[in-house]
Amino acid sequence: MSVTLDGQVLFDEQQLEIDRGSVSRASMEMAIPGVDGVLSIDMGVRGRKIKQKGVLRAKSRLQMNERISLISAFMDGKAHTLSAGGEEFDELRMDSFKVCKERADGSGVSVDYEIVYTQLKVQQ
Repeated sequence: MSVTLDGQVLFDEQQLEIDRGSVSRASMEMAIPGVDGVLSIDMGVRGRKIKQKGVLRAKSRLQMNERISLISAFMDGKAHTLSAGGEEFDELRMDSFKVCKERADGSGVSVDYEIVYTQLKVQQ
């Protein structure tokens, strides 16, 4: 399973999980004088959250820092495209990139990570 962000291979494929959140709808509710109840206006489909979890590996701490910097650069407020396992997610804004649980392994350094995207436009 090849995983790319805007066509760039930034992630390792082992232990990769992608959690597709539910599409949400927006609405506006208001009370109207003299009317019992509320007026509810449906404002349509909004985005959804997509979470990506996995493990990054590098041969040295310096290489790991470079990988983390490359991925962090996508937290620019612009829309990106994530491709994973034949699925493509368009119009993603990277909201957070969290790195945790760093450890040394036989071939260098590994870290667990979690990325949270907002899919701004959802095709139905």
